[in-house]
Amino acid sequence: MKVVILAGGYGTRLSEESQYKPKPMIEVGGKPILWHIMKCYSYYGFNEFVICAGYKQHMIKKWFADYFLHNSDITFDFTHGINEMIIHSQYCEPWKVTVVDTGLDTMTGGRIKRIQPYIGSETFMMTYGDAVCDVNVGEIVKFHESHGKMATLTAVMLEQSKGILDIGGDNAVKSFREKNISDGVTINAGFMVLSPEVFEYIDGDSTVFESDTLEKLVQKQQLMSYVHKGFWQCMDTKREMDELEKLWNSGNAPWKVWK
Repeated sequence: MKVVILAGGYGTRLSEESQYKPKPMIEVGGKPILWHIMKCYSYYGFNEFVICAGYKQHMIKKWFADYFLHNSDITFDFTHGINEMIIHSQYCEPWKVTVVDTGLDTMTGGRIKRIQPYIGSETFMMTYGDAVCDVNVGEIVKFHESHGKMATLTAVMLEQSKGILDIGGDNAVKSFREKNISDGVTINAGFMVLSPEVFEYIDGDSTVFESDTLEKLVQKQQLMSYVHKGFWQCMDTKREMDELEKLWNSGNAPWKVWK
């Protein structure tokens, strides 16, 4: 089963880094966050990826073009007047990666529509190129197959970060308590499984997958949620990037399910 990763946006909320590179190529622990996401899928046996690129898409292509070279022990032999390259050992994952330029200003649904030729009539997985999670993607696939609907998304509880106030009509604070998990909201965390019929609900480049396609699937009662109670974190801001870096450097990054 192929994994589609949306990696074409501008990443404007992380402009400190994204002005130089696509957000999925921003590094955590010396590797692009895109690599971390792919490692999670690869751990569960999913090794074929379709990257929906756009903004600075050439940088994603170049990174993968050099990946094998950078993860191999190599002898460069010029003694015979030619450049002979001898590979001794290589440490790459068994990945097959298709990088598709899906346009600079294409919306999320439009990007998915553009890679339809690379998916065909197969069920596929899809996620965003800026969030890591410790969810078992194999279990999401099993759940999707069990309910027979067109789409499954992973839902996580986004915790409230502040204390909770009960304010009366006279603006007096009636009570205060610390937040707990029940105060949060359930959000779409990505890590989806989609049947190929989903392509029929995407009109074109201007389609926003989340507010258009998913809404249509809700109306058709074709969208299910897989509730994940573990770790999930997006990288929208510099603070979130620094937090992921801190977790990685601590040796306790929750999304690092691989050895």
